[in-house]
Amino acid sequence: MSTQKIIRRNTVPQIAARKGGDPIVSLTSYHAHTAAIVDKYADFILVGDSLGMVMHGMESTVGVPLDLMIMHGRAVVKGTKKALIVVDMPFGTYEESPNIAFRNAARIMKETGCGAVKLEGGARMAETIRFLTERGIPVMAHIGLTPQSSHVMGGFKTQGRDEDSWPQHEADAKAVTDAGAFAIVLEGMVEPLAARITKQIAIPTIGIGASADCDGQILVLEDMLGLSPWTPKFVKVYGDLGAQIEKAVASYAEEVKDRSFPGEDEVYR
Repeated sequence: MSTQKIIRRNTVPQIAARKGGDPIVSLTSYHAHTAAIVDKYADFILVGDSLGMVMHGMESTVGVPLDLMIMHGRAVVKGTKKALIVVDMPFGTYEESPNIAFRNAARIMKETGCGAVKLEGGARMAETIRFLTERGIPVMAHIGLTPQSSHVMGGFKTQGRDEDSWPQHEADAKAVTDAGAFAIVLEGMVEPLAARITKQIAIPTIGIGASADCDGQILVLEDMLGLSPWTPKFVKVYGDLGAQIEKAVASYAEEVKDRSFPGEDEVYR
């Protein structure tokens, strides 16, 4: 009789239940091969619209189309078995109305097989979050530094440096919680504010450039592997893959030029 263990994918209720418990581990991933590696360790994987900058050379996330998110989301789902997969809703696919947001979110979930979507914005998006969750689409919220609004913010600036702005961020967190979001990303936020919000709300907070007191943490995979040309100050780099790849490519190119690349006698017998 087979005793093979059945691997079950993490669910939204399981992530939501981690509030105040063991820290939630997360990373981004954009394709099947890296997703399969990350899947062994992450509680959820975010297919972030950061892929526009990291993989496609865009200057911001604003230009990322819905079809691109779906393509990468589908690949990540296929490459994983355990982690909950969350896919970003790109700029322009959810802001206009709750109805349009539902149409696009439903398409993402149907065409990728993901378990939830993520969208940016606090109180202004509460109505949309409620509309989606009431219709069966789990939503992860995202406040603080919201990259899709970087043009309005004047760039990627840390939020909450002025303590007078804290009530607005706290109100945003409460609004998305009350609207039914199952978790919330706090990005680019001063540590005391992020820690304060984490204590105030009933859903898990996922920090990125925020507080270690958040209920979980997330990083862009390419940033922490040393693959990105520019890395945010808050990122600890755990690898130097960029240099390793360059060394490998240089070695290959040199062998080809020297005609020392393995030939038929060595490889194709």
